Amino acid sequence: MIRKLVRQMLTAQIFSALTVSLCLLIDNIMIGRFLGVQSLAAYSAANPVLLVIGALGTMLGAGVQVVCSRSLGRGSQEETNAGYSAAIALTAGFSLAFMVLVLLLRSPIATAMGAGSEGELYVQTKDYMAGFILGAPASMGALVLVPFLQMAGQSGLLIAAVLSMTVADVALDLLNVLVFHGGMFGMGLASSLSYYIALIISLFYFLSRKCVFRFSRRLITRAKIAELFKSGVPAVFGMASSVVLVFAMNRLLKGINGETAMAAFAVISSIGNAACCINTGVGGVSLTLSGIFFNEEDRSSLKELMALLFRYAVVLGLAMGAVLVVGAPLFAGLFISEEGAAREMAILGLRMYAGGLIACCINNALKNAYQATGRVGLTEILSLVEGAILPTVVALIFGLTMGTTGAWLYFPLGEILTVVCIGLLVYVKTKKAPWKDGAYLLLKPDFGVTPENLLEADIYTMEEVAAVSEKARRFCLRHGQSPKVSSHIALCIEEMASNTIQHGFSQDGKKHHLSVRILHKKNDWVLRFRDDCGAFDPVHYVLEGDQDALGIRLVRAMAREASYTYSLNLNNLALKLNAE
Repeated sequence: MIRKLVRQMLTAQIFSALTVSLCLLIDNIMIGRFLGVQSLAAYSAANPVLLVIGALGTMLGAGVQVVCSRSLGRGSQEETNAGYSAAIALTAGFSLAFMVLVLLLRSPIATAMGAGSEGELYVQTKDYMAGFILGAPASMGALVLVPFLQMAGQSGLLIAAVLSMTVADVALDLLNVLVFHGGMFGMGLASSLSYYIALIISLFYFLSRKCVFRFSRRLITRAKIAELFKSGVPAVFGMASSVVLVFAMNRLLKGINGETAMAAFAVISSIGNAACCINTGVGGVSLTLSGIFFNEEDRSSLKELMALLFRYAVVLGLAMGAVLVVGAPLFAGLFISEEGAAREMAILGLRMYAGGLIACCINNALKNAYQATGRVGLTEILSLVEGAILPTVVALIFGLTMGTTGAWLYFPLGEILTVVCIGLLVYVKTKKAPWKDGAYLLLKPDFGVTPENLLEADIYTMEEVAAVSEKARRFCLRHGQSPKVSSHIALCIEEMASNTIQHGFSQDGKKHHLSVRILHKKNDWVLRFRDDCGAFDPVHYVLEGDQDALGIRLVRAMAREASYTYSLNLNNLALKLNAE
């Protein structure tokens, strides 16, 4: 089930990240082709401000993924709704305040970004910021709502929203350069309008009765806001590091080869951001699923998840790297039509960028796993090291000695050195090779349950129910439980599994899967059922006189605690029974 879930989530995450980055990529192409190299340099100068918008949205989105994955792992829908309510309120407040601030201060901001205090570069930088910042509420809103759409299993709507955004951005950009001649302000405004289109499409779900999340002002508390901030801060470190890196690279490149090098860097950054959709996808899956498995104290699922993500990192990194190496001349030509130094610099830089993609995927998987499992400080340090410190140092050392060719090593060498740093850290902390027994996860020795206190089984047919039920009964007896408790646990499994197969598996004629997990923890027995059928809440589905509910009522009567959540297109039911 984990393999299928990872594949589905990764596809949606990568597609979403790729399409969102295409808006900026399209802007860059249109700017380079129709407005010229100087306009491309103005975009590069404005880019740090755009990254700040992304940083705020990414912070709240990451906070949502961590906080809500924890509450889903604990089976608390009210806590999930509290996170949803707080995230919506914070997004509205932050985006509006930031929009007003940039509109008022765009002149000094443009100067601070290296565009000077007068001249065409200065004017175009201000204009682009003004147009783009009008879309801050929509762009930040989209980043925050994406994890909720995924948790609700609305991947189709997510894809529709980002596709519509991309098509709209292309159309509006063309209208700007061919019809309205709105210059850099029009290019920024086109992106803003396309983000609003994506947001409106997403709201069709969130404003419908089908939405599994409920907004409530009563649930917006200081504690929940603080939890979102704390959980999302590592993402801010990552985005802030990107802002610092872009600022440092622009300053360095301007000193080496002036606006020509800055224009080449804008091309590399734009194409690189699009290529990094695989890194974003891997990191997003790691953040969400690691949080759920961590709060279920499921060590084996965490190890399986990371092993899968590492494999995808290699495959996707090689594939995307090959695309960059082969397609570099084409990509550079989309931005810079004329042959010359800027185009040649961009081609070389893109090919060198490809060398860091595998390492970047691995780093994202690990950083987000650390964040989801409570090692927030470590994630923040790694974000700074990977995003700003190492690439900036690499760019300075090699850029000042080898020119722009050396500066382009900032990404591949920075990412590879980060992997090395993580490996050394794991060895120091655990005294083990990072790849042995999941040492790279840095979990505490007493995390979860030992293998002898855990029983896991997968059920696909009714014939397997009785066998798993009997296996569970013998498992309990071996752990010293009374025949009564052992029979209760076996009966719980038999009733819930039979009900799922009879009423869930037959709904749509598709092949389905039920996962059963039994944990023995001190004085408790914990049973977890997870299936990929349609949403069904057995905790609240108990109707008097309903013969189909007899088994559910029986199970609830035996369980001390029962919690249910529906997330990631999965039904998740957890039951606690007292041991004797």
